[in-house]
Amino acid sequence: MNNKQLATAGMPTGSMESYVSAAFQLPMLSQEEEHELAVRWHEKQDLEAARQLVMSHLRFVVRIARQYAGYGLPQPDLVQEGTVGLMKAVRRFDPNVGVRLASFAVHWIKAEIHEFILRNWRIVKIATTKAQRKLFFNLRSSKKRLGWFTEQEVQDVASDLGVKPEEVRNMEARLNNYDMAFDPMDTDTEDEHIAPASYLPDMRMEPESILEAEDSERDENQRLYTAMEELDERSQDILRRRWLCEKKATLHELADEYGISAERIRQIEKAAMNKLQNRITA
Repeated sequence: MNNKQLATAGMPTGSMESYVSAAFQLPMLSQEEEHELAVRWHEKQDLEAARQLVMSHLRFVVRIARQYAGYGLPQPDLVQEGTVGLMKAVRRFDPNVGVRLASFAVHWIKAEIHEFILRNWRIVKIATTKAQRKLFFNLRSSKKRLGWFTEQEVQDVASDLGVKPEEVRNMEARLNNYDMAFDPMDTDTEDEHIAPASYLPDMRMEPESILEAEDSERDENQRLYTAMEELDERSQDILRRRWLCEKKATLHELADEYGISAERIRQIEKAAMNKLQNRITA
């Protein structure tokens, strides 16, 4: 069994509202039914049994995903990631351990949602170490008031979570920052001057930059002329009149002159362009 097989095996579809409605209408399993299905999957790799285990626990995924609504990420994405975690849990669930699937799956569901949040909450990943992950998901719930932590609160949080006070301060600073566009598209905003791109020097008019640009253009032109000279006369003529003349010739005009079809002119043009590209980039 893989996640793709289960994902296409009768999952609710449609809008988020209809998905949630359908998930809560799916029948729940008794302990005996769940054990029987888990045994069928564990011992016989019965895909239908695994599908029923997943479907009957979708409401559980929705409930967990709703707990992470405050991170500003789309709820359907959170539910989808949680469902992937549920599928992984079903794959690893051992009915002989003596626990319910919901109790076993909660770790896998939250782990997938956590990983999705860490990947997408900010452009730059905000938590990479185990301590940073722990802080990220516990720091906001540990705040007792608005604003920055006092020194005593930093010490309390560090003690509660088993991390260093400095790590608490660093994560608090990260959480209170926000993503900034390097080069904003709207150049009329008042905040334009604080964009990182605004602090970079404009080197375009420096003598070195001008000389470099002129050398680059001269080299590209030389490569183009050399490559053109290696083409046969007909190909050169077609390319010049199709691309380099002020009044560009059409395929049909060239076809009438050379006594061939317009499609053949197009083929010659394409072959000549490929030869130019290969020669210039060589």
